[in-house]
Amino acid sequence: RATPIYQTTAYVFESVDQAAQLFNLQAPGNIYTRLTNPTTSVLEQRISSLEGGRGATCTSSGHAAQLLALFPLMSPGDKLISSDKLYGGSLTQFGKTFQKFAWGCDFVDVDDLESVRQALQQDNVKALFCESIANPGGAISDLEALAKLTNEIGVPLVVDNTLATPFYCNPIDYGATLVVHSTTKFISGHGNSMGGCVVDS
Repeated sequence: RATPIYQTTAYVFESVDQAAQLFNLQAPGNIYTRLTNPTTSVLEQRISSLEGGRGATCTSSGHAAQLLALFPLMSPGDKLISSDKLYGGSLTQFGKTFQKFAWGCDFVDVDDLESVRQALQQDNVKALFCESIANPGGAISDLEALAKLTNEIGVPLVVDNTLATPFYCNPIDYGATLVVHSTTKFISGHGNSMGGCVVDS
């Protein structure tokens, strides 16, 4: 079955009491499309199910998903440790754009686990980021080994699973805390619809 596209911003409430319950998050339902939309909810539920996650939030792009995944973890002066084998736009986002938030990023070779360990032990490190399969190089990250390190040190592992897709890899099964996607590439099927997604383990 095809999921209907709910192209709306607001919803009709049956009563003032129902509206109050929805806005107070006491009942499930749609309030405003910026927050919830039936079409988006179906996509979030399906991606979360495919990844084996607890839940998901869809965004306007993969870079928006990366930003949304990191916002709760990072504060000014904090640092992200990232694989040096990333999609070019992610290298720019982490290495340049994030500086505007006063976030630092050190790029490391995630195949060198001792270098990863040393990088993670720095002050104010809040997460490790990698791609399950690097775009465009095709390098495969050892997610299980990276998750073991992040668990030892006590920081989350954030994995971009865009290139592998949940069909080939489920990073949560290997210890990832969060999984992000650019749904633009393979999940949308044709690369003609922008989108992103964050999945929580």
